[in-house]
Amino acid sequence: MPNERKAQGAFVYVTYIRTTPERLWTALTSPEFTKQYWFGMHHETDWKQGSDWRLMFPDGRVADAGRILEIDAPRRLVLKWRNAFKPELHAEGDSQCTIELEPIASVVKLTITHTIDREESQFIKAVSGGWPRLLSNLKSLLETGDIVLAA
Repeated sequence: MPNERKAQGAFVYVTYIRTTPERLWTALTSPEFTKQYWFGMHHETDWKQGSDWRLMFPDGRVADAGRILEIDAPRRLVLKWRNAFKPELHAEGDSQCTIELEPIASVVKLTITHTIDREESQFIKAVSGGWPRLLSNLKSLLETGDIVLAA
């Protein structure tokens, strides 16, 4: 049906990290910090609204790419996100990743919401396996100084 809207694929992950919003924001946006918990990968961007961004493999290949749709440090970041290295995931088109930080007493609630306008998305299935690993490493690194999962 022409007017029928496809169901949207979504992945939501919430964790609480014993840190400050500023420290968590730095961990999310600093290339050197990101490499520690994102299996050697890092972001390339100037972190300004409307700017392009890329997630880079350690060998220099582009893993994912997109644009910064919204940025409100240290509270909210919204990225247009598209896989660049797996043809079947790239073909699904753009997704949107929203990262929200909310201070609650001595912790920060971190919510990642990754969506795509596609039913049964293989991309959402892929990020559903990736985000928990990354965020477990991030939480552990900020709280203890060590990651829990190696590449």
